Amino acid sequence: MKRIRIIFFDILWDVIGATLFDIGIYCFAVNAEFAPIGFPGLTVILNYLFGFPLGLTLILLNIPAILISFKVLGTKFILRSAKTMIIFGLVLDYVVPYFPQYSGNHFYACICTGVFGGIGLTVVYLRGIASGGTDFIIMAIHKLLPHFSIGQITWVVDGSVILLGGFVFKNIDAVVIGLISVLITTIVVDKIMLGLNAGKLLFIITEKGELVANQISSLTGRGVTFVDGRGAYSKSEKQVIMCACKLNQVNFIRKSVEEIDAQCFLIVTDTKEVHGSNVSQSFGLAST
Repeated sequence: MKRIRIIFFDILWDVIGATLFDIGIYCFAVNAEFAPIGFPGLTVILNYLFGFPLGLTLILLNIPAILISFKVLGTKFILRSAKTMIIFGLVLDYVVPYFPQYSGNHFYACICTGVFGGIGLTVVYLRGIASGGTDFIIMAIHKLLPHFSIGQITWVVDGSVILLGGFVFKNIDAVVIGLISVLITTIVVDKIMLGLNAGKLLFIITEKGELVANQISSLTGRGVTFVDGRGAYSKSEKQVIMCACKLNQVNFIRKSVEEIDAQCFLIVTDTKEVHGSNVSQSFGLAST
C-alpha cells in the first residue's frame, strides 16, 4: 500500500511539474525563438528546423542520455527519472498545446520561461527525481569528475545549447535571453529549494552575554546558543552568542544588542537551512 502511494504521488507531482515546465517551453520559448536549458532547448531547435513534435523529440533525445548514465547513476534513480521524462514529453505534446501561446515581448517570454521552468523542476527535484535530459549527463559527469561543481557543469552543457540556438535562430538576442532564462530558472530553483528555511545567522561576541541573550529573547522570542570564546590577542574571556533569525529581524536585533554593549562584535551571515532535534530551542526558529 505504501509503495502504491509513493508511485501515485510521484506521478501526480510529475504531472504538475511537467505542466508548469512545459508551459514555459511551449507557451513562451517557442514563439520567442530561443533555446532554453538542456534537451528542451534542443527540442525547440529541432522543432524550428524540421517541425518535429516537441514531446516526442524530447523523449527520443533522452534515450541515449539514459543509456550513457545508467551504470553511473544507478538503476532505481534512472527508472524513476525515465518515468518523469516520459511524462514531461507526453504533457508537452498532449496537454500544454491547449494553453494559449504568448506572442508578445521576447524578454518577457524568457522571464516566464525561467519562472515556470524553475517551479516545474523544483516540484520534481523535491521528490528526489531528475527530469531527464542533460540532468542525467550533468549528474553523471559530476560523479565521474567531482572536482567540477554541478553549477559549473550545468553552465557548460546548457550554455552550449543556448549558443547553438543563437546560430540556428540567427539572432544574438536568442543567446542573451536564453542565458537570462537559464539564470532565472536557477534562481527560482535555489530560492524555493533552499530558501524555504533560509534566513540569517548572527554571531555576537560580547562580555555581556546573559544580558544580550535576555534582550534578544524578550524582544523577538528567539532562543540563542552560547559558545565560550577567548580573544587571541587580549586573552580576555568572551561569550559568543549564536542566533538564527529571519532577514527582517536582523537590524532589530543588532540595534537592541548595541544598546546593551556598544563594543560588541557582530557577524551576520546567510544560512540556507537549519536542521536538528532542538532547532527551536538552540537556534531560535520558533514561529513568529
